[in-house]
Amino acid sequence: MRGDTRSYAAARKERAADVDRWLTDLLRAACGTPYGREGKHGSLGALGGVALVAVGSLGRAELAPGSDLDLVLLHSGRDDVARIADRVWYPVWDSGVGLDHSVRTVDEAATVARDDLKAVLGLIQARHVAGDPGLTRAAREAVLSEWRADCRRRLGELREASDKRAEAGGELSFLLEPDLKDSHGGIRDVQAMQAVAVAWVASAPGPRVREAYELLLDVRHALHLVTARRADRLVLQEQEAVAGTLGLLDAEALMRRLAEAGRTVAHASDATWRTVDRLLSGPSPRGRRPLADGVVEHGGEVVLARGADPRKDPVLVLRAAAAAAEAGLPLAPATVNALAAGSPPLPVPWPDEARDALVALFGAGRAAVPVWEELDQAGVPARLLPDWERVRHRPQRNPVHRYTVDRHLIETAAGAASFTREVSRPDLLLISALLHDIGKGWPGDHSATGAVVARDIGIRIGLPPADVDTLETVVRHHLLLPKTATRRDLDDPVTISQVAEAVGSREVLELLAMLAVADGNATGPVAWNSWKASLVADLVRRVRSVLSGTPLPPAPVLSAAQASLARHGGGAVRVHGGAVTVVAPDRAGLLWRAAGVLAAHRMVVRAASAASAGSTAVIEFSVVPEYGSPPDPATLEADLRLVLAGRLDIEQRLARRTRSLRPTHVPVAPPWVTLVDDASNTATVVEVRAHDRPGLLWRIGRVFGDCGLDVRAARVETLGAEVVDVFYVVDNAGRPLTDEAQRAQVRDHVLAALR
Repeated sequence: MRGDTRSYAAARKERAADVDRWLTDLLRAACGTPYGREGKHGSLGALGGVALVAVGSLGRAELAPGSDLDLVLLHSGRDDVARIADRVWYPVWDSGVGLDHSVRTVDEAATVARDDLKAVLGLIQARHVAGDPGLTRAAREAVLSEWRADCRRRLGELREASDKRAEAGGELSFLLEPDLKDSHGGIRDVQAMQAVAVAWVASAPGPRVREAYELLLDVRHALHLVTARRADRLVLQEQEAVAGTLGLLDAEALMRRLAEAGRTVAHASDATWRTVDRLLSGPSPRGRRPLADGVVEHGGEVVLARGADPRKDPVLVLRAAAAAAEAGLPLAPATVNALAAGSPPLPVPWPDEARDALVALFGAGRAAVPVWEELDQAGVPARLLPDWERVRHRPQRNPVHRYTVDRHLIETAAGAASFTREVSRPDLLLISALLHDIGKGWPGDHSATGAVVARDIGIRIGLPPADVDTLETVVRHHLLLPKTATRRDLDDPVTISQVAEAVGSREVLELLAMLAVADGNATGPVAWNSWKASLVADLVRRVRSVLSGTPLPPAPVLSAAQASLARHGGGAVRVHGGAVTVVAPDRAGLLWRAAGVLAAHRMVVRAASAASAGSTAVIEFSVVPEYGSPPDPATLEADLRLVLAGRLDIEQRLARRTRSLRPTHVPVAPPWVTLVDDASNTATVVEVRAHDRPGLLWRIGRVFGDCGLDVRAARVETLGAEVVDVFYVVDNAGRPLTDEAQRAQVRDHVLAALR
């Protein structure tokens, strides 16, 4: 895997050995003992009664290139210990290596460890470097004895610290820029498991965890080499270089390996803490409670009943998983191992019982997630559904997605359980949620490739032909509703008729509607919000009318609040939290001028929609301030009126703001502009995708104005740092653009404004 023929583990051990030799020489020189000459302290010479002990990464012989040294100077009451300490510490400081140090007697070390969690975690894994080994041994034995004797209190303290660290650091496997040490599933979780094992409460981390731990250490080692400094957070701009240093193909390959390692560690950590919890809470009631055929609860876990044999019952693995999720209990590790090792392949097509168990598993909602994770750690899902291996641990390296592809699918299916009463086929909702992004394991458009894979899986799991067709359609069009709602004019009849034709039936429409909600919520807050939810609901209402054969709902009129604002005459603004409503007489350029005012007031436009009602234009913005508090609404309204009257040079203001911004050198994808054909009969649809920056919407709109175009409607959305803006534009005669030269000019001018 690595470019260097030596393993990084060997390099870390070699560096630790070099540091040991250096520190030994420093201690000898400090004590005035030239290499073992005997003196008044016995066979150790002047080194008697003093010991240099390594804790932390040096103590574990895991010294990365940028690691600090954590040292304890133990002594037996020597009068000259302060002088010895100075003569050891100062050369270390002079070398430029970071140093965390302390000077203790054995009793003092034990006393500090009694109340200081960091100190005790270091000392229980302390390693003797130089001097009197008896002091090191005495200190370790004293600390270990108290750690084990007081393990109920100390492990509770360690559990609390681990929980706080996980809450602050997030899940390593699902972070765009993970902290290799402190995220849940990181290096410190393994060290915490080792501390629990030392207390004789749970087993030490097994071989899979140790392998994952070595990978985490290797990635951190490579990160130190790439950055030439101590670093624990693997930021985006370093990932390609770190991957290359490790001999991996690219950053995606690195992050996939890292996601797998993080999930292995997190899973083992969670299991360890369940063991600790059982210790802290006392013995559980005896007895076995039946949950399903061949499945019982015992000791707070789900286990196999006596006589249950996975080798003779291929459905047992799914039945046990469904029973665990429905009971809200974990599968016992031994049970998972037995099921993984003994279960034969399911027949193809699956029997109805197996498919029903799969649906029941995800019908349990959030409780399905940890159960599936248990199965995943044993490799069961990829045996049930071979295509699962392609999405397993696959990263999604953008800020919109919070999970890897496989975990996103699980979260979506679990979330879809909340909407099963909203559809006529809850089973198809759960299955399509589980498979909607399965195409991301293949090249090309994941919706198209996913539809093919979903059809194969539908046949495999025994769905009837009509249900297979429905599943394929839902997976193919799972993005249709949110994309259309946010990027097309819903008042344009072409928009509604195209969606109705693609959907084909009310059953598919309701499945797509609920899948859109579950998918958006599982993706993250950037991908789903109340604004998008309302647009999707409006689109569903209109398409349902068409599919039912009833006339389209009438075009919306101004609400009472909007009509009240419109009576101001010249232009009004209402700010309510992150919602900004602009109502003004309809005129060319209103959208981009209003956007310019918001940009000048440090407001970032996250979403926007523009429409006209008679002679009045209504623009709804979803905004957040770049920093600080939002501006005063009265000031916004005053500036808007000035812009409409041509008395405010908004371009000059924005130019000053642009000059004050700190330049960024992070590479971004080039923008692109597309004129979408057949999206409307009454306007030309211009779709813009670009990296977000202040005043972007204003610049695009100004280009339309310079080209003599009017924006009849718009949908603006910001996804992380990327914008997807769609504009319905017409020429000065109110018609779509048909001249190819004019269309090319518009495209080129917008692109120029984005660069």
